[in-house]
Amino acid sequence: MLSRMIRFFAAACFLVSVLLPVGPLHGQQEGTDYPRAPREFRGVWVTSLKNLDWPSRPGLSSREQQEEMIAILDRARSLHLNAVILQVRSMGDAMYPSEHAPWSYFLTGEMGRAPNPGYDPLAFAVREAHRRGLEIHAWINPYRVHHEVGTVEVSRNHISRTRPELVRRYGNLLWLDPSEPAVREHVLNVVRELVRNYDIDGIHIDDYFYPWPIAGTDFPDSANWDRYRRAGGDLSRGDWRRNHVNELIRRLYETVKQEDPKVKVGISPFGIWRPENPPGITGSDQYAMLYADPKLWLNRGWLDYLAPQLYWSTTQERQSFPRLLAWWHSENTRNRHIWPGLATWRVTEANWPTREIINQITLARQQSGSAGHVHFRQRWLQEDLGNIATALRTSAYRGPALVPSTPWLGSEPPPRPRIRFEVTGDNAEGRLHINSAGTKDLRLWALYSRHRDGWRLHQVVPAYRREEAVMRIPPTPSSVSHLAVTAVDRLGNESEPAAVRLR
Repeated sequence: MLSRMIRFFAAACFLVSVLLPVGPLHGQQEGTDYPRAPREFRGVWVTSLKNLDWPSRPGLSSREQQEEMIAILDRARSLHLNAVILQVRSMGDAMYPSEHAPWSYFLTGEMGRAPNPGYDPLAFAVREAHRRGLEIHAWINPYRVHHEVGTVEVSRNHISRTRPELVRRYGNLLWLDPSEPAVREHVLNVVRELVRNYDIDGIHIDDYFYPWPIAGTDFPDSANWDRYRRAGGDLSRGDWRRNHVNELIRRLYETVKQEDPKVKVGISPFGIWRPENPPGITGSDQYAMLYADPKLWLNRGWLDYLAPQLYWSTTQERQSFPRLLAWWHSENTRNRHIWPGLATWRVTEANWPTREIINQITLARQQSGSAGHVHFRQRWLQEDLGNIATALRTSAYRGPALVPSTPWLGSEPPPRPRIRFEVTGDNAEGRLHINSAGTKDLRLWALYSRHRDGWRLHQVVPAYRREEAVMRIPPTPSSVSHLAVTAVDRLGNESEPAAVRLR
């Protein structure tokens, strides 16, 4: 009886203390400092081409596809990732209902055939990602319209049949000709459809611009090149080709911002701009071979983040990960985000230890500016190949992180949330009630706990399309003196914290 009375009295005293809110924290107040979350983009590419990541094979039932997507998103959240980059167009097809492309073969096993029973895979992925507090970026390939001719029969509404005059065969590939003005309009229509119809966080394109050269052959755009020269054009053929790609990138960025200024544009080019940049670097020249100039796009601010594919080790000299990463940062004159792509798949190679990826994450964190990185690709994290998921969970990703904000797209913080704490049992367990105060574009609530050594980001709580949340708070150790909550919007802007004093 006496022990029960003591527990009741302790719980009552705790209840009195925690129901008194501290209010907003400005600098130093009530013995606290301002809680700040770690900021880092932790992304993973989820590849649909050839069923490399999702779906695991063509022709799965709708339910099986959804179950696999849920498993991918749950895995990402459990590893404290905060973004997935989902390939939704791999070769002139679509993983969603589109006016501009047929359903993907990799989804149903037949190009042009819809899932049965019907559903929208992209809408499903967006909703479920946001429910888990994850950003989701729609990854498209703007020019590739067939990966390997003859392996998949194209449908009647594939662009190679509806607009054959825009398509070129190069080796075993079918490619949209970047020199055709109608190609740019087609790609921009694809982008408009995605931004208008889906609550995506970003549009993402990778390193496929003009195709990699095939020895002894040139990309078949001679008719347009000859027409340009006869009209008095004086650019070299390389500059002429680069000009088409540059125009697409510029207009793609403008189009996204016209449709929704808060949707990010990301590009993941080959990791070397040109050999000898920086001095001593060797390798393929994407400027001369793919007619891609990501240095220009970064310098002009035609993107919100760059994810150069730095698929080399920290010990390589001629393709040095740290030197290339530092060079890309040195070119970041518009202060955009730079989040390098990591060759996570290599951890199953004999000469590529899992520790290499951890070291690269550490190097990326040491760069001045925005921290972040993207793993290629999801299967290695899903299946813990090479023990990479275990290594991330126990070292680099021991706690959650918020995606860095993008102040050039908007920097006004959301209103401070309203919170209320109540004790629910005689063991001092409690419930934290959070109200968003009608915050527009709310994505997350960040829950902090204050310990003797300062604030810690305790948990990131999904807030997508929710105005209120109730969180169970287990009895806290005596070292925790306060809890605080902030609201985080879709651009990563964070409100002032609302806090309660526990003891």
